[in-house]
Amino acid sequence: MSKQEIVNIFGDRKIRSVWDDEAEKWYFSIVDVVAVLTESKDPLAYWRKLKQRLKTEGNETVTNCHGLKLRAADGKMRMTDVADQEQLFRLIQSIPSPKAEPFKMWMAKVAAERLDQIQDPELSIQQALADYRRLGYSERWIARRLKSIDIRKDLTDEWKARGIEDEREYASLTNTIYKTWAGMTAGEYKRFKGLRSPSRS
Repeated sequence: MSKQEIVNIFGDRKIRSVWDDEAEKWYFSIVDVVAVLTESKDPLAYWRKLKQRLKTEGNETVTNCHGLKLRAADGKMRMTDVADQEQLFRLIQSIPSPKAEPFKMWMAKVAAERLDQIQDPELSIQQALADYRRLGYSERWIARRLKSIDIRKDLTDEWKARGIEDEREYASLTNTIYKTWAGMTAGEYKRFKGLRSPSRS
């Protein structure tokens, strides 16, 4: 499965998502969806209890859900329960929430937009601009961010053209670049930057 991790935005809430190029479908972080629908202070605990209850009831949707490594709030990659659109529709029926129907409509819209973006990549750039602005980032920050994404894409395309496809090789090359200019690995640098409040200027 060729995967791309993306953060989608529902209102002002982040939904960690993974796009599967081969299946042409989204996988959404279930705990992020639970957080949006329930506004629980501990959405992970809510999901654990709900999952156990549904398993006891013999709910096949829960059985078919699987885990993927997604970036957590602390910056580390952690196994996270995910579900595709159809599975989430079924799970949402078990969560009493006035946001259920708006969220279903949002998911359908996200899926349709992604398929449109595959046909016209410029649409994904426009979506990123809208999301960053909605989150309050400055135009200067957005311009720098888009430039860094463009540079990173050119670099990874060049690596791929030279036969590098393994994710570990990408990570190793990335760490080499970080070590050269920052004296730290990519992970060390991100943790270092995390010690300070992120700037949106």
